[in-house]
Amino acid sequence: MLYLHDVWVNWFEGEENGYNVCAFHEWRKEDGIELLDQVPILFIDEMLYYYIENDLQDLPKSLLEAIHKKAYLRKNQERISLEYSCVITDGHSILAIDTMGYHLPVRKSRLIPRQERLVYDLIEGTNRLEFAFSPEQKEKEYHILSLPPDSMLGLTRKERQLKQLLMMALDQLEGTKNLQEVRYWLTEWHPDQYSRIREMDFEEAWQSLYDGVCSGWSKSHEELCSKLVKGQPFFEKMYELEQNQEQQNTYKRML
Repeated sequence: MLYLHDVWVNWFEGEENGYNVCAFHEWRKEDGIELLDQVPILFIDEMLYYYIENDLQDLPKSLLEAIHKKAYLRKNQERISLEYSCVITDGHSILAIDTMGYHLPVRKSRLIPRQERLVYDLIEGTNRLEFAFSPEQKEKEYHILSLPPDSMLGLTRKERQLKQLLMMALDQLEGTKNLQEVRYWLTEWHPDQYSRIREMDFEEAWQSLYDGVCSGWSKSHEELCSKLVKGQPFFEKMYELEQNQEQQNTYKRML
């Protein structure tokens, strides 16, 4: 089995979608970076890789057996054994995972570029490992709180975070079934369609609003998000934290 040593990881916990496992250039100073002393490398097929990267389902039993206690965490000069942890690659993308003792990829991380190149070098000329894999579920179903990858394509970490916050606020809005409120927010989004919006029922208005904000990210998205979260302490705090983080990053780039 192939191994990688002295691996810096930035764990994103409980993320089912790969787009939320940030690449190295999006890591932040406040992130909890850890050092893996040793971790096995698994060169696997694309279907299994996609399943692990974009879901939180049980890993194949044979895969778990292959990596059992073969990875070690380095902490305060101590070498700590990890129950199930490894680096997986399909030859195109790379992901580190740790189950935290469970049978599913609870924590996921990208690697730093230098170590990604090393993984590709190590697997060159080797064969993919085969693991019995028959996921019970059909094609993954995305929804308002777990958007399809196309909806996040090209967005920065801040934009993805704010878009998820916007979707949480919209999900809450849908739950109110308040026709006047959803018409109001749709008018904020499409002020030029005021007359038409006045004729919409709740479902039509909410769906029009959702469809409108689902694609991409713009200044209009951010303005709608900031307005929607006002008066809701939890959402306001999330919005404020993300804005402050962006300001700090901008300052660091100027130094």
